[in-house]
Amino acid sequence: MRNLDLSILRTFVAIADKESFAAAADHVSRTQSAVSQQMQRLQELLGYDLFKKKGRTKVLTENGVKVRDYARRIVELNDELMSTAVAGGKFTVLRVGACYDVTETFLSLLLQKVAKAHPNILLEVHSERSPFLMDALAQGNLDLAITTRSDDSFISETLRVTPTVWICADGFAFDPSRPLPLVLPDEPSLFRSLAIEALEGAGKKWFIAYLGLNLGAVRAAVRAGLGVTARSLNQVAEDMRVLGSAEDMPLMPDVAFKLFMRPRDKGTVTEKVFETLRVV
Repeated sequence: MRNLDLSILRTFVAIADKESFAAAADHVSRTQSAVSQQMQRLQELLGYDLFKKKGRTKVLTENGVKVRDYARRIVELNDELMSTAVAGGKFTVLRVGACYDVTETFLSLLLQKVAKAHPNILLEVHSERSPFLMDALAQGNLDLAITTRSDDSFISETLRVTPTVWICADGFAFDPSRPLPLVLPDEPSLFRSLAIEALEGAGKKWFIAYLGLNLGAVRAAVRAGLGVTARSLNQVAEDMRVLGSAEDMPLMPDVAFKLFMRPRDKGTVTEKVFETLRVV
């Protein structure tokens, strides 16, 4: 089995990122001729061309693009492992609470960011409704929380602001002459309150057609065509559609997803992760 030279892969990634042999040579502190020799060696080892001429420059071939993605992953894994080794292999566990809408949308982006910036921090993620997460944060059972709540007793940063919309299945038969069948979570729920307040304010008749104990159950009922729910826009799937002004549905306020930290955790590893997440 042939082995790849990590330094050659690092140079190759630099060429792909900088789009120039000369710039890559400066980045990896090598001469341009040394970089060219490395790429020749890599192509010989793999058995196919990684570059093709385009005018006066060289660009990646189709195989080159594939190798770039592999090389980047290998280099990143190496760097993460070495960072862990330098720190003695010790991990700090940080407990993070995320409301259901976050876990099904942009949580993966947040986890990636922390893993890359803090390889020695292990996130223990808890999914729950926003009010319960805020209680857990206040009681010290969580270190950070991402929720739809507002609470000035914590340090907070808004991560996302999304419209709240009326969602139904693609095949749902909307009838404005009949009371609106609602698919709602049980209390406490911000989206339940927003839906009912909007309908009551607009003088619309409604009834609860299905009560879900979590977001997954609510989405399943909507997909089954049992009714309409109120949720953030990023919860609209391909087999769903949004009801709006064309159906004379009332507007609802936008929802902000906020990151919370206790004031007493300033100056700790918790604040470091908070600062990493707040710029997502």
